[in-house]
Amino acid sequence: MRVVSIVGARPQFVKLAPVAKAFAEAGIDHGIVHTGQHYDVNMSDAFFTDLGIPDPDIHLGVGSGSHGVQTGQMLEQLDPVFAELSPDWVLVYGDTNSTIAGALSAVKMHIPLAHLEAGLRSFNRRMPEEHNRVLTDHAADLCLAPTEVAAAHLAREGLADKTVVVGDVMVDVCYQVRDAVADRPLVIEGLDESQPFVLATIHRADNTDDPQRLGAILDALAEIEVPVVLAAHPRLKAKAADAGLHLYRDGLVIVDPLAYPDMVAAVVAAAGVVTDSGGLQKEAFLLGTPCTTLRTETEWTETIDAGWNILDPDLSRVREVAVRPAPEADRGTPYGDGHAAEQVAAVLLGRRS
Repeated sequence: MRVVSIVGARPQFVKLAPVAKAFAEAGIDHGIVHTGQHYDVNMSDAFFTDLGIPDPDIHLGVGSGSHGVQTGQMLEQLDPVFAELSPDWVLVYGDTNSTIAGALSAVKMHIPLAHLEAGLRSFNRRMPEEHNRVLTDHAADLCLAPTEVAAAHLAREGLADKTVVVGDVMVDVCYQVRDAVADRPLVIEGLDESQPFVLATIHRADNTDDPQRLGAILDALAEIEVPVVLAAHPRLKAKAADAGLHLYRDGLVIVDPLAYPDMVAAVVAAAGVVTDSGGLQKEAFLLGTPCTTLRTETEWTETIDAGWNILDPDLSRVREVAVRPAPEADRGTPYGDGHAAEQVAAVLLGRRS
């Protein structure tokens, strides 16, 4: 049985790591296609090295561009790739342009399509990610849901018959990396790691494309009572430069995007996380660090329970709640027990044609 994974962005590389390992152990012939959507070394190559992922079989090298340009270039190249690799299943991950391009190409070529992390919903149609995930779910032959909440969303959309809850593969890799870096000291240039700090990431269009909004976010981060380590996504750097906004200011420690093991270590060490990233919200939850999310909604509604995650879209509370005591309530295991990738392999093998 041959499965081809389509990946192209940081969160997908993280999800790919446990899946590649589980597929190898299950004897699944696994091909990897890297679209090149994220091409910065810290956003791409480093993840394959740090997480022990096999090198991609094919790299499309798409690079940056508008949503339409990126998706169109991927589609143009994926058709002959699938013809060459002849997969029994195409597996797409999450909600990026790589996800929707892989989905469209697979269904047009009548190749069975599985969507990992199916059923997540922000219910915010301004987000391109929301369109990508909804369209992919409805195109897929198999929706691999991370949680019961996600499965319920799919059922309401008439997709229950092709939905399987497998758990969240991010739990698999997050806990593995957490244990691996437990004894490794955290070193961030310009930061006294012995003192409390906040870890922050900002990259979504709603927070970066409006110069006034972006400026307000940077001001709010700089006013938090402890230093803020801002891992600056290339999009953030470009948008700040275009708007004439200075990232380097008192209160902010600007660093390049962190390799995943360093990100996990930083989350564990941080007094709080401030972000607009879906993945980092969940990682903070899994690692027991309070999170503040600068969005109106979250796909990961379980993180909101008992105060582990707080939404602050208007920036009225971030200075107050960025550093706060961890809730006393037990987090439970809404995202599974760390064996989701094994479940993915078992489900696909069970549907061998």
